[in-house]
Amino acid sequence: MDQDTCSRSGGPTGDSPTDLATTYNIVEIFHSVQGEGFRNGIPHVFVRFGRCNLRCEWCDTNFDEYTVMNCIDILAQVLAFQCRNVVFTGGEPMLNDLGPLARLLKRRGYHLSIETNGTVPIPEGLIDWICVSPKDQMYPNISIQQRTGNELKCVYVGQPLNLYDELKSGFDHHFLQPCYDEGASVEENGRSFAQTEAVVKDNPSWRLSLQTHKWMGVL
Repeated sequence: MDQDTCSRSGGPTGDSPTDLATTYNIVEIFHSVQGEGFRNGIPHVFVRFGRCNLRCEWCDTNFDEYTVMNCIDILAQVLAFQCRNVVFTGGEPMLNDLGPLARLLKRRGYHLSIETNGTVPIPEGLIDWICVSPKDQMYPNISIQQRTGNELKCVYVGQPLNLYDELKSGFDHHFLQPCYDEGASVEENGRSFAQTEAVVKDNPSWRLSLQTHKWMGVL
């Protein structure tokens, strides 16, 4: 490993050269505050992966435009921030073999979270905090493979909550989140928020999750 590589990847720590050379499709890497779900309000470095196996109409990410980056360059960007929490998001991050990047980050003391649609199972021990946001309300023929984790976060578009009766048992925290449409009016989004709030009040096993980062106008 040459000196420049060691510097950009955080120093010589016995990393696997194969891991360091692994490439990923990266949309963006940025430092922000988690705006939704259980870890709301905690600063994280977000690593957003390109590509997804679903096409949700409310998705706010252009996951078809990305840069191919190796782990050395990804580490250099992540290490630039004074933050030890990393979120893998997308797109669908589990379309990638996250093992190499996860190993490199864990060797440097990072806590790893993932936001996934659950259609690809996550290897045991790979991720510290698993948030599954199933999209079977839009794709009823898609099977949820990742049926355990820390939080289940469902975008509410009027679907019956008994859709998740079996899935809920595998998760510690259950969130219902209104569908925020950036192309809709304030009034339309307000009605969606009010509807979701009413459903949560009638179903106290669920908690309300709001995308506070969008309200704040941050990433």
